[in-house]
Formats: sequence, structure tokens, C-alpha cells
Amino acid sequence: MAKKQKKWSQDVTENSDAMDLKEGVFKQGSAKKIAQSLKHSAEESDRRKSSAFRSAMSMLTFYINRAGDQLSKRRRDTLEKAKDELRKDFGREPKKGK
Repeated sequence: MAKKQKKWSQDVTENSDAMDLKEGVFKQGSAKKIAQSLKHSAEESDRRKSSAFRSAMSMLTFYINRAGDQLSKRRRDTLEKAKDELRKDFGREPKKGK
């Protein structure tokens, strides 16, 4: 039986050239902890090509989009709340219309 190949999205998450993520960051139960971890990783990275905020938000959005229908409503809600926490952590306004 052939060895199972990784999906390209898994490879990006594990080996992102933009920043090193703490293991299990997206599995944490708290939106605030997810945001804090992403912020820390983005600020510590010397390989990112854009601002720390954009790198962190991009990685979170990428994860949500790639997980797609595999996310439960509760998990997706937590990850969406992490976006607002990330905006707060970087001194930005939360998105309107929520």
C-alpha cells in the first residue's frame, strides 16, 4: 500500500514560510488564546513578508477556509471570534455587522 501523501494545505500549515506556529494553536478552546498565539508567532517571525497583523490574520483565515465543512459550527464560531480578538490585540476595530 502506498504511503499517504500530505495535502498541500497541511504542508502550508506545518511548514509556513511566513511564521512558525505553536503546535495545536487552532485546536485551543479559547478565541483569545488562539489570537494571542498567532500574534506572538507573527511578531517573532523574521521571515514574514507583510505586517504581523496581516500574517496572523491570513494564517487564521487560511485555516478556516481549508477546514471548510469539517469544522463544527461551534469550532467555526470560536475561530471567527479569534479574528475579532486578533483585531483587538493589534489595536484595530472589530468588523461591523456582527
